[in-house]
Amino acid sequence: MSSSNGGRGFLPPQNEQEKLVMRRAQDLFRAACGRGAARYSGFLSDREQALCQAALNAAGCAEYSFEGGYPAAERKLLCIEPAGAVSAPPICCVKLECAASAGAGAPAHKDYMGSLLGLGLERSCLGDILQDPEHAGTAYAFLLERAAGLVCAELAFVGRVAVKVQQCEGPAAAPELERQVCSATVPSLRADAVLAAMLHCSRGQAGQLVRAGGVEIGHVPVTSPHAPVYEGDIFTVRGKGRFQLAALGGKTRKDRLFIEYFQY
Repeated sequence: MSSSNGGRGFLPPQNEQEKLVMRRAQDLFRAACGRGAARYSGFLSDREQALCQAALNAAGCAEYSFEGGYPAAERKLLCIEPAGAVSAPPICCVKLECAASAGAGAPAHKDYMGSLLGLGLERSCLGDILQDPEHAGTAYAFLLERAAGLVCAELAFVGRVAVKVQQCEGPAAAPELERQVCSATVPSLRADAVLAAMLHCSRGQAGQLVRAGGVEIGHVPVTSPHAPVYEGDIFTVRGKGRFQLAALGGKTRKDRLFIEYFQY
């Protein structure tokens, strides 16, 4: 499928926190240039990455990249590496193997997340968490180097299930995650219409979620059910999870629009 309504484009900073993200990116750039040494941020969301990219472009910085520890990473470090600087992003991959427990299912993504953050880690220390689709109870977490040691030494349980933790040789140990892509038709590319298709609910219910402040698109709160959406948009729905509008297609005979989406 191909896009029929273009892309969302860059949305300027919406609050002081987002302005701070941009200032920190420029501070890293100045520090890297001043010392001729590489500088790295913590893990950033896709929205934070877009803000950093805009800030660095405005500052005239061209020597930067984003790395998450494996090719398809969502959360990534900002890496500013001046010419001649020899370094590597401070990312570690940690393998989490949960012991089988009678009557208990394998931990879910939120269980791994909660247990890791429960150690007192800041969110910026933690990148993606990938569950192994072929081995229930096994997951891989990408962490800043300074956090990996704490996790290996202190993490004993994921939820109520005992876990064995060990640092991997490298990101290649992590499996590629296959998304289950779903298709639907919608009457329009409005937030409430697309959200209703993703959540299998009515447009009225989807609109209530938006008006109640329970929906973000691209990590930016959305308050209008009529807000336009674009291919590639990521929806974060409180209590429901995260979804991506993966692709747009043509129209049905009844003038409805084809969409493809998946849940993280």
